[in-house]
Amino acid sequence: MKIQFEELQINTDTSFKIMHNPRMSDFFFWHFHPEFELVYIEGTSGTRHVGKHMSLFEGSDLVLIGSYIPHLNFDYGAKTHYEKIVVHFRASFLEQTLANTPEFEPIFKLFESASRGIAFGAEAKNTVKIRLQKLPYMQGIEQFLELLSILYDLAAAAEKEFLHDKPVENQYNRREQERLLKLYRFIDEQYQRKIDIEEVAELSNLSNAAFCRYFKKMTRLTFTEFLNHYRINQAKKLLLVDKNVTETCFECGFESLSYFNRTFKKITGQNPLSFKKNFMRIS
Repeated sequence: MKIQFEELQINTDTSFKIMHNPRMSDFFFWHFHPEFELVYIEGTSGTRHVGKHMSLFEGSDLVLIGSYIPHLNFDYGAKTHYEKIVVHFRASFLEQTLANTPEFEPIFKLFESASRGIAFGAEAKNTVKIRLQKLPYMQGIEQFLELLSILYDLAAAAEKEFLHDKPVENQYNRREQERLLKLYRFIDEQYQRKIDIEEVAELSNLSNAAFCRYFKKMTRLTFTEFLNHYRINQAKKLLLVDKNVTETCFECGFESLSYFNRTFKKITGQNPLSFKKNFMRIS
């Protein structure tokens, strides 16, 4: 199972980032990032996969995920209409200005517990869901204070499920995080052309053999497998905006249409044309 480092862009004039209805149901996005994540989804059922925890949620879910904990997008595989709110905030969200404010101690304790992953019960979901849905339409200090209030209420919630018995350890040290980020950026910029192992090994300051061992250890995939997964995810996006199969194949860096079709089916379970037709029928 490949894991991707997600580089989130939080504007310098705000402490957090809110995404309203990011549609990811067709994409398996197993990823991690240094930011905390609060996610609420309703209108569908699916898989809650956070760290080593895996379970099913029915109808809705509300989860707080700590820094660097790998997780799957909650709408993966959703077939019904759903609403999703995702809030990302840095680990230093409150530290600089509010660290010594007693009234915010419950929120600091909530953040500490987030290192285990927290799923909230029905009462908490009912209490905050409408407020979370309104959050994207607020601005400035009003939005900031409302988010603080939501976090405060979640800290006081009686019904919580910790997804791990102890904090999830960050398996990537700083040097490895920077090396992976450099590789991901390179792939994102260059995936449309042929990429040789020698090139990425040199970029990582490793020999070819050392790079292959390192990359397999970090992602559980060979570099070729990872690159193919990335290209197929890009191919899905092109197919969903009505690019034809041949155009999609070559725009995503595949040099052979037959290899593209085989790879697409191996990764997704269906060929590109079937994927496109199924999406159009659902839409």
